Amino acid sequence: MPKFNDLDLDNWKDIDLDMNSLWVIPERKKWWKHDNFYHGNFIPQIPEHFIKRYTKKWDWVLDLFLWSATTAVECEELWRNIIWIDIQDDLVKRARKLIDSKEIYSHFWVWDSSSKEIRKDIEKIFEHRKIKWVDLAILHPPYADIIKFTDKKEDLSNSGSVEKFILDFWKVIKNTYKLLKDKWYMVIVIWDKYQNSEWIPLGFMCMAEAQKSWFKLKSIIIKNMEWNRWKSWSWAIWKYRALSSDYYLFKHEYILVLKK
Repeated sequence: MPKFNDLDLDNWKDIDLDMNSLWVIPERKKWWKHDNFYHGNFIPQIPEHFIKRYTKKWDWVLDLFLWSATTAVECEELWRNIIWIDIQDDLVKRARKLIDSKEIYSHFWVWDSSSKEIRKDIEKIFEHRKIKWVDLAILHPPYADIIKFTDKKEDLSNSGSVEKFILDFWKVIKNTYKLLKDKWYMVIVIWDKYQNSEWIPLGFMCMAEAQKSWFKLKSIIIKNMEWNRWKSWSWAIWKYRALSSDYYLFKHEYILVLKK
């Protein structure tokens, strides 16, 4: 097996990485540049884990959904080079100011992550930096139309239907496959949704698209969402609504670990 991280396995007992398939994380990492200002962003411990697990210093990390730059901050802290894309201009501008290290390369673009054009632009970065691929891809797409982020038709939160969302996300997976180093790793963070009184398994649907695109599934990690800031103050109300209706409460998200 190739050496794809900087972990010292001679002292494996001292390595602080949770290798279980259930993650119960009591508190969001808040120090340094992390700011929980943006709805829908994930906790920094998720990218921190996979950057340490699947990359070495100076490796390249790709994220086609920049959001609040959570993963970019972790890359800067851990000395990994960055290529980040987002459809929202204001988030890209914020990231360019936020990530100011002179020790790493950082590239932030405003673009549609599902387009063929963005892959060509990233390949130009490869040529400029004299690299052939990225070493890790971390994807945290919108959860279909649960939250609408922009009015742009290319925005996955505006796909209009679950079927269209899955098709658009498959294009993102296809781009990722073309840009990722062979036998290296892609991580997808995704949630499910309710629609018309039916549980829609977005996580498993996205996983199936990745497997159809020649990725091998290495793990399904369940991350507990006990401290979700939008519901933590009102779990009693949500419990009553669930009891008085015919549904269960979402308290988890999926972290899908796949290998090219």
